[in-house]
Order: sequence, then structure tokens, then C-alpha cells
Amino acid sequence: MATWWLKSSIEDHRDQHTPLVIDNGSTNLRYGFATSDSPRSGLNVIAKYKERRTNRPLLLFGDGVDVEGGARIQARTPWEGDVLLNSDALENSLDYAFIQLSIDADSVDHPIIMTERLCSPMHSRSLTSELLFEQYSVPSVAYCVDSVMSFYQNNGPAASGLVLSFNTASTSVIPILAGKGILSHAKRIPWGASQSADHLLKLIQLKYTSFPTRVTPVQSQWMLHTFCEFAPDYPALLRSLASPAALRAADRIVQFPFTLQVAEEKTPEELERIAERRREQGRKLQEMAAKMRTEKLLQKETDLQYLLNLREGKPDDTKREWMARFDDDGALDETIKKLEGDLKKARKKEAAADGGEDAEEPTFPLVDVPDADLDEDGLKEKKKQKLMKAGFEARARARREKEREREERQKEDQKEEEERQGTWAGGCARCAASRRCIAFTLSPSLMTRIKDRGRRKAALSDRKSAAAQARMKNIASLAADDRVPKKKRKGGGEDTFGANDADWAIYRKINTAAPSSDEEEDMSQLQLIEQKLLAHDPSFTAQHTHASLASQRSELIATLRPTYDESNVEGLCRIHLNTERWRVCETYFSPGMAGVDSAGLGEVIQNVLARFPDADKARLVQNVFLAGGPSQLPGLIPRLQATLRPILPPRWR
Repeated sequence: MATWWLKSSIEDHRDQHTPLVIDNGSTNLRYGFATSDSPRSGLNVIAKYKERRTNRPLLLFGDGVDVEGGARIQARTPWEGDVLLNSDALENSLDYAFIQLSIDADSVDHPIIMTERLCSPMHSRSLTSELLFEQYSVPSVAYCVDSVMSFYQNNGPAASGLVLSFNTASTSVIPILAGKGILSHAKRIPWGASQSADHLLKLIQLKYTSFPTRVTPVQSQWMLHTFCEFAPDYPALLRSLASPAALRAADRIVQFPFTLQVAEEKTPEELERIAERRREQGRKLQEMAAKMRTEKLLQKETDLQYLLNLREGKPDDTKREWMARFDDDGALDETIKKLEGDLKKARKKEAAADGGEDAEEPTFPLVDVPDADLDEDGLKEKKKQKLMKAGFEARARARREKEREREERQKEDQKEEEERQGTWAGGCARCAASRRCIAFTLSPSLMTRIKDRGRRKAALSDRKSAAAQARMKNIASLAADDRVPKKKRKGGGEDTFGANDADWAIYRKINTAAPSSDEEEDMSQLQLIEQKLLAHDPSFTAQHTHASLASQRSELIATLRPTYDESNVEGLCRIHLNTERWRVCETYFSPGMAGVDSAGLGEVIQNVLARFPDADKARLVQNVFLAGGPSQLPGLIPRLQATLRPILPPRWR
């Protein structure tokens, strides 16, 4: 029945020269006869695709492009942004429209009304006109702005009002007085639904930098039209979302597809066998390593004995043999000395591994020998032994100092424990109060230093900060070190950096990765204070420690983007939209938020109204007409009312 009615209606228009209306939108193509109440529509996208089974080229239009997965990559539209440029795609779209209207003649004997964007370039109109007149031989063509035609259809041909057209790549403001569009006063901003969807996609990508799946522009466009809305007062809305409860109430969750990994469950017997196998492999590796160490040790002992025999048999016939391997006696002695040192270290390490203690104390026999009794080599050896003795004594003093500090700390802890466990009343409270007093006395200075270091590291990450610039100056001064002449530096002269303590102070200043000794000392002292408070102060828990506070994210940030465990595959494939729902729509009134140098919609409306006298301005604002897909987003009408009300007199409607 419907097919018969459609054919009869087409037959009625075939010889009547009924005008055709073609709404050439960037998203949808709508077409039909001017007297029809049911126009047709389809996605304004085409794709040339070759079918693999029959190897036959196909031309797909509209929804047919989404059916074939390989055709989506080759999909094209007649529009580039907000300008009609692809005449080939437009020709294919018009072919589809005329075929659907059963116009199968060589020429289209119907006048055509074609929609276009506001301020379309003449090049786009000439391409369309050339295509319609030369390819389809249409008798006449009339161009019109789609939003203005919609205003006439809904308000009448003599109405007045202000048309706000929300297009795919632009937003236009067109004043109409007594049915005449004042296009000389019309304005447009380069922001539309496609830019809003791209902006939402960028916000999602910044928020979820390691999202497990790809978020496509089509999905971001769906999220824009499904979850986003305008805020009547954007700053007030952000202030109302400052609490985690309000932010959770505004949260919208988008669940992406995910695949659960089926974990293979093993019985306790299998787990025990696997563990035993690993232990056996570890034992074998240890045995192999011990065997290799023993073989290396035996090889070194053999080599040492061979070299000793060579040195003892030098006057004999073996001189030719050792002379072939060594240049002189010094090289032979140096090799023997190195082997003896390696054997000594290996035996010490083996003894330490067996649990024995190295009781051998190094000796320095040449330290007390007068310089007059030593030759040049002896003086060098004496200097070396002095340095070794100084290092040995310094390490011994450090060990004794640490031992003394450990003993004093043990005595202090024992004394505090005895006081705490005393029988007199209030002893526990006094100990806890004293520890709390000590902690609060020491903690501020410690926390101040720790926070200062954190602020410095954060400042160094910004190359424009004063700390980063000072660091670069230090690096530049080190590169131009005046202590080494330029000639020597060019010729590979000796680098004297590190000769004094000031060099290492500069190094610690410019090296942000290396922790300083002061930082380690402060952290150890803070941990000691926290351990005492945890042990004796019931009001101080693990959540109050510095490590817990530093690692714990604020509740508000955690609400903005909840974190899921790695095992929760379903949670990792979720996108939480909260502030983005209003932030994306706010770009219509503040394009600078998205990096677009343009006035917002409210400012453009104010500039358009300023060109008219008060009487005409009152007629315009009484009828604000909205057109386009983004005009259906919630909250737009209250936002426009809140934008227009402050710039209009109170008596105006």
C-alpha cells in the first residue's frame, strides 16, 4: 500500500515541473518534492568499494557505507569543514537522490532549491551550479540558507526574529526583520558540532592516556549528543561540583567492550610441583655458579704457578718463551701481582660466603719508613699506602661512631620503655605526650624542607621557571670552565671538574634525579618519629604518615577519574564523564577554552544587536529561533536567556 502511494505521488509530480528541495547538509542529505510532507533523508557520505567475492566495484551511499567494514576507510563527504569542495561526492549524492525519486530521464526537468551555509564562497556555489546545469540540465536553481528557510516555515514569511544556526563546523547569528534576512549584519563563529566532538575526544585522551581501546570520533560524537549539556552559569556549576558527592552524582559512565581473560585454575598439587621445579632449578643454577667459580679459581692458581716458574727459570732456556709473551720484567711482575690480588679477593669472598669472618687486618709497612731510605717506586708505594691507611682508619672511625650511636639509641629506647612501663599513674600519658611534643617540634622543619624539595623538583620540570633557568646557567658555566684553557680543551686536555667540593655542590644542584644525603637523612629522621608515634600514640595511625599522605590521591581527583585494579578489566574499559559534560558545550560561549581565537556566541549576539535601533532590537529578541542538531542539547535555552537578560532593558521580553 505504501509503495503504491509513493509511486502514485511520483507520477503526479513527473510532468508537473514540481520544484525539488535538496537540503545538502554536512551530516544528512534531505530531498523531496516541494509539495510533499514526507521528505527522504540519508547520511551524506559516499564510498567507492570493490567487493572481494565478485571483484566488482560498488558505489555505496549513506547507511550502506557502515555495512561494509572496508568501505568506511574510503568514505567521503561533499564538505570539507563548512565549505562545499568535493563536487564528485556531491554528484554521487545527487544521483542517489534522483534515483530514489524515480527521476530516470536524461535530464531533471524540475526547478531545484538548494540549501547552503551562510557566507558560502562563490567557488562552492559555482561548482554546484555547473554540476546541476551541465550534468542534469535543470531549468533553474535557487540557493537559500537552511536555517532561514526553517524560520520561514515555522514563523511565516513576514515574521521577525533572531536565527541561531548551529551547524556542523560553524554557528551563525542571522537577524530577520519583517521576513527579510539582514545578511549584511549576520555573523558566524568557527565552532560547531564537529569541533565540539573533537574537543571532547581530546579531553578524553588527556584524561585516559593509557586507555586499553581506541576511542573513535563517531563515539565521541555520540557521547556529545547523549551526555553533554549547557550550564546556565558555568562558574557556579564548577563551584557546586567541588564536593566529591556532587561530582559523583554528575558522573556518567561509558562502558566500552572488553574481553575477560579466562584464568586457568591449578590444583594445589600442580602448584606444589611448579614450586618444587623452580626450587630445583635454583639449586642447579647455584651449583653451576659455584662450579664455575671453582674452575676459575683453579685456572688462576695454575696460571700463577706457571708465571712463577717462568720468572724463576729466566736465566735458562725458557727466557725465549716468557720474552715472547712479556716485553720486560716489569710486565711479568705486574701480571703476577694482579693474579695474586685476584686470588686473594676470591679467597676472601669464598670465606665470607662460607660464613667465616675476615680477621686479617691490612698492613702498611712503608708508612713509617723515611723517604730517604726509599727509591722512586718505594715513594709511590708509600704514598699509596698512606691513602689506603687513611681510608681504612676513616672507615673504622665511622664504624665506631655508628656503633656508639646505636648503643646510645638502644639505651635511650630502653630508658623510655622503662618509664613507659612504670607503675606510677600517668606515665604512659606523659611518654606519649612527650613523644608527641618532640614530633611536633621536629616535624615542621622536616616537612618544610621536604616540601621545598618537592616544589623545587616541580619547578625544574617547567623550563620557563626561575629554578630551571638557573640550572641551565650552571650547566652553561660548567661547559665553559675557565680552569682549563681553550687550547687544552680543544686538544683533549685534562678535565678538572670534581677537583673541589664546589663542583659536587653544583652537580647536586643540577642533577634532579640524584637524591642528596640531606634528603635521605631527613626522611630517615621523619620515619623514626613516625615509628615512635605509631608505637605509643593511639591517635596517630598509618594513614597519618608522610608516605601514606604522599601516595594517597585526593578524594576529588579520585572521583574525577576513578582508578581500577589491573585485574578489573571491566573497570579499565570505562570512561567517566563529569566536568567534560558542561565544559565541551561551554566552548560555544568561550571558544578560547579550546584554543580558538574567536568571540563567543553571547558576544556575537550582542554585536549583532548593537547594529539595530532599540525598536528593531526589541522585535528581534522577542523571537529567538534555534536551528541545527546541537540546538537540541539540554540547557541551551536557559543559557541563552541568562546571556541575553543582562544586555537587554528589564522591560523587554
